[in-house]
Amino acid sequence: MSSLNHGWKMVKFGDIVQNVAVRVNPADAKTDVYVGLEHLDPGTIHLRQWGHPSDVTGQKLAFKKGDVIFGRRRAYQRKLAVAEFDGICSAHALVVRAKPKMILQELLPFFLKSEMFMMRAIEISVGSLSPTINWTTLKDQEFPLPPIEEQKRIAEILWAADEALENWKVVLGQQIDFRNTSLQEFYSCDIVSNTAENNEKNDSICKIYEVAEVYSGGTPSRKNTFFWDGGRIPWIKTGEVNYYDINDTEEKITPLAVTKSAAKMVPKNTALVAMYGQGPTRGRAGFTVIDAAINQACAAIVSKKDKLRSRYVYYYLLKEYKNIRALAHGAAQANINVGMIKGFSIPVPSLQKQDEILVLIGEINIRIEEIKHHIKCLQNVKHELGDILMGSLYD
Repeated sequence: MSSLNHGWKMVKFGDIVQNVAVRVNPADAKTDVYVGLEHLDPGTIHLRQWGHPSDVTGQKLAFKKGDVIFGRRRAYQRKLAVAEFDGICSAHALVVRAKPKMILQELLPFFLKSEMFMMRAIEISVGSLSPTINWTTLKDQEFPLPPIEEQKRIAEILWAADEALENWKVVLGQQIDFRNTSLQEFYSCDIVSNTAENNEKNDSICKIYEVAEVYSGGTPSRKNTFFWDGGRIPWIKTGEVNYYDINDTEEKITPLAVTKSAAKMVPKNTALVAMYGQGPTRGRAGFTVIDAAINQACAAIVSKKDKLRSRYVYYYLLKEYKNIRALAHGAAQANINVGMIKGFSIPVPSLQKQDEILVLIGEINIRIEEIKHHIKCLQNVKHELGDILMGSLYD
């Protein structure tokens, strides 16, 4: 029979942390910070975004600097963050505080992130649509815990790994900012803003319909199995535009669906714009690196090859995201339509100048992808390291 490492012991979760269940009405909160589950990023233990108490109603939970906010609803999303200031958060979270004689506060977030804890949290969640952890169940769960001196060593190693990871994320942000600045500078040389005044002054500006074909697609009937069963043609849904370079899709359709429905094929290397969508999706640009079909909520911009490079169009649409998004209108739900995309202005410098920016941005993109790969590797190492240190239970 296996045994715990020397000095380790099994403890109930409720014996090592305090469940801070102080409820607050947002209108009475003496803070400018509200943290919802949507603000918790599963890729980090740091809190990088938040809202304002005026954004929400209903009772929330108060937290203090140093507390850990843990998403108890849909625990499989693995969302938690260490609070770096006081505030209030969603009641669908747990606010937990270390009992320092049992577990170090600096180790607690890594303990909660460990596979050992997460798998148990998912296992005890109840409910089908939005599985949620109950504190009364969680507090009685037993976990192995090292002695305080061992906790210090583990925490130091994991915080060092976390610092290295965060430093690389800063480098990634700098490269993305550099790419955006480079695009802005390039476009501002000739045209720049999408305004009628500028368009009148510069004949290198065209409406998109003058230099590209613009169209949308449709959704094949879900009732017709011949449109879906055994399909191999990638079918792009609106949300998939958020993937930027689209090299695969969740759903596939058949050739019959393309010929007998409103779905339309778009060739490889086509810029897309999401015309509908919740959150940040509407107005987002994507780029196909496969031949695919699109639904009615995507606008395809198929460039005239003697006028525009497809990647050039894509980068311009990325830069103009806010202006494109601002076109949306509608009472029930604001949307963009194909006509708006057709009438949107785009600078059309020589193909040589377009190629210049593509080479520059291409080089930056290579660096960005290298950094992303490095970050992914570091994340895996950190995750595995945490599991090894927190899960080394046996002699």
